Amino acid sequence: MNKVNYAKELENYIKERQKEGVYPKLLLHACCAPCSSYCLEYLREYFDITLFYYNPNITSEAEYVKRVEEEKRLIEAYNRQIDDNDFEGMNSDSKARKISFLEGEYDPSKWLSAVKGLEDCPEGGDRCIRCFELRLDETARIAKELGFDGFTTTLTISPLKNADNLNKAGKEAADKYGTVFLPSDFKKKNGYKRSIELSKMFGLYRQDYCGCSFSKAQREREKQMQKEIE
Repeated sequence: MNKVNYAKELENYIKERQKEGVYPKLLLHACCAPCSSYCLEYLREYFDITLFYYNPNITSEAEYVKRVEEEKRLIEAYNRQIDDNDFEGMNSDSKARKISFLEGEYDPSKWLSAVKGLEDCPEGGDRCIRCFELRLDETARIAKELGFDGFTTTLTISPLKNADNLNKAGKEAADKYGTVFLPSDFKKKNGYKRSIELSKMFGLYRQDYCGCSFSKAQREREKQMQKEIE
């Protein structure tokens, strides 16, 4: 079975919209500013983007608030580039559009209920798949409700996230609500590498775990094991 090239599918979608001379309204689910950085830099040339921050999996409220503020700061920085016509590494005739921000409901209890019974699953397992489904389901619902042309997620930029699982969850959510999911694999074409460069450029806070208490605990165990080896 041939592996799906989700990055190519997104490129084809963009090319078709360019031929039509339209800039679709895109709802972009985002997990954090570092992951958003490259996705926004790339997509803002072709879409009218609203970044949707919906992450009830971040079970620490302080961590949640910190990530929200970093997202807002990044968006402000990108929008200032348009005001100042100052695009580092981009042509002066850039067609980038300003980015809007929308915050979803923050209710960790909903996430905990969704992953109940999967607490002991390793990172990348069934708990993560259920987490993807929950967040993309809500993104699809909002995309339909607010009249967006489609939605996608920054989550595929992570080398630790399975693009097949994410694209499957996105497609199922889109079918459920009658909207369009844009396939993606943002880690391709050095997307992840570029996100690291942009994080340094903007001084973004980069967390070392996905967001939930289970991923944080696993990360702490890994760091402790590394210390013992050293």
